[in-house]
Amino acid sequence: MADNALTVPLRSPLSPVTDRLAAATRTSGGAIRLAELPFLSQVNVRLDAKGAAFEAVGLALDLQLPLQPNTVVRTGELTALWLGPDEWLLIGPPGGEDELESRIREAAGDEPVSVTDVSAQRTTLLVTGPRARDLLAHGCPLDLHPRSFGSGRCAQTTLGRTQVVLVARDEPRAGFWVLVRSSFAGYLADWLLDAATEYV
Repeated sequence: MADNALTVPLRSPLSPVTDRLAAATRTSGGAIRLAELPFLSQVNVRLDAKGAAFEAVGLALDLQLPLQPNTVVRTGELTALWLGPDEWLLIGPPGGEDELESRIREAAGDEPVSVTDVSAQRTTLLVTGPRARDLLAHGCPLDLHPRSFGSGRCAQTTLGRTQVVLVARDEPRAGFWVLVRSSFAGYLADWLLDAATEYV
């Protein structure tokens, strides 16, 4: 029997504003850069940080899950965000969520662990440039000064009245990731574009 299913190409939540993000980047004269990083693998993990599965999962991922609140650990293409005492978000390249999930489950064995693929729940905005902190400070209640929110930090917070996970990237001049629910991504992009007019 022939397969009559339609193949629909993936469409990111911010594909309608890709050109506007690029235009804001150009007109800022290098002060800011806005772009979407679509389809990143995102896997939420919950387990006991003092249990046997904790070390086993870290070994299986070749990445030690961070134990210090609101910190980020990165190894290669995999990034782990501390979201709570027993909760982490793993972020990797597009298409890697199934492999991540199976590696974690296999490493945990019979130990209690919750592993949830949340890749389709959020998209990621990249905000970089010398004025990135200033732009985000327009609508974020956190103190974003590097002394308080420097490289390798993350937080669940709000930006422009939208719940986000904000990540200060650890590479030089890498800026920030803003993880936002797909249903609010368009609104947040409009908010950022409006706030970015100050740098045009």
